[in-house]
Amino acid sequence: MHARILAQIESVPAAQWNALDLGGSPFLRYEFLAELEATRCVGRGTGWQPQHLLLESGGELIGALPLYAKDHSWGEFVFDWSWARAYAQSNLEYYPKLVSMVPFSPVPSARLLIRPGVDASATRQALVAALLRHAQEQRCSSAHVLFCHEADLQALRDAGFLLRQDCQFHWHNHGFRTFDDFMATFRAEKRKKALRERRRVQEAGIRFDTLHGDEIDAQLWRTLFALSENTFQTRGHEHYLSAEFFISIAAKLPRSVMVKLARLGEQCIAAAIFFRSDDTLYGRYWGSTADFHSLHFETCYYQGIEYCIQHGLQTFEPGTQGEHKVPRGFEPASTSSAHWIADRRFRRAIDDYLCQERAAINQYMTSIREHVPFRRDLESREPQP
Repeated sequence: MHARILAQIESVPAAQWNALDLGGSPFLRYEFLAELEATRCVGRGTGWQPQHLLLESGGELIGALPLYAKDHSWGEFVFDWSWARAYAQSNLEYYPKLVSMVPFSPVPSARLLIRPGVDASATRQALVAALLRHAQEQRCSSAHVLFCHEADLQALRDAGFLLRQDCQFHWHNHGFRTFDDFMATFRAEKRKKALRERRRVQEAGIRFDTLHGDEIDAQLWRTLFALSENTFQTRGHEHYLSAEFFISIAAKLPRSVMVKLARLGEQCIAAAIFFRSDDTLYGRYWGSTADFHSLHFETCYYQGIEYCIQHGLQTFEPGTQGEHKVPRGFEPASTSSAHWIADRRFRRAIDDYLCQERAAINQYMTSIREHVPFRRDLESREPQP
């Protein structure tokens, strides 16, 4: 097996990359990663420099790791700012570091991508070994594999990576035929509140269109992006992506992109941009022209849940954080990342910190589960991973 680093993903044939086991994730597809580079959302000047790791055997691609060299920690959603500050206080450089994830997308999925039919365990071990060699050769402070699956965690743990746990909130489809079926699982007072939120939006005269990528033209995409960009600007940030990215990715992966567009009369007043796989809906970006009561909850959550029920999707991952999702039917779900720290002193300190953090996260998730809105007779359902 031979490992090499790519400065741009277009150096590998799309068919070879997409032949890897991507778990159905639209974010891991060649098209998604390539459009991030082509529209300059990542690359020179962004702090996300592609350094994708390929593993080949006999000239054929058998494994890969989406990888970026970073000189900041923005857009990762696994926060290590305190680690960077500790390095600076010790007169050490924390950046550059290596990060494996889909930029700006806190979506749990495989990171060590394996071609079906090869020895998966040996290929994962070879990918991790190549990642560590690259980190050492580039004199990086650390290497981070974020939002990864259990099979990856085992290989990374065996190679000496430290494991970190966090919490998101996911919705699960328990065979619901209609939204009313879902509401029937709520306790009476919780159901009344949720339905009142939906009713306020309806009574305001707001209606929704459901549009997929091939149903949205460039002009509408610019309108949608402006709504989303407004949310970032309100928080004092620039949008991670661009209108050109959405126009391009909707053309390349038309049925993987879905938008819920809120209209008041003929006016577009809000929108939520989603991605989807065969079994999962992913909430990504949202924006509105004004502050309508409950409109955020309706556009980003209830409309997404209805879409999942109508299309038979099993899971809805609306993004990071947000305890406000719990009363609306989302449950705590554990996410994991793995971290290799070159400096032994910092490795020990970070390991101690992660042990304490892990206990706190588990306690937090236990307490959150006490506040889910479901009827008591349904709380015996197996918790989702």
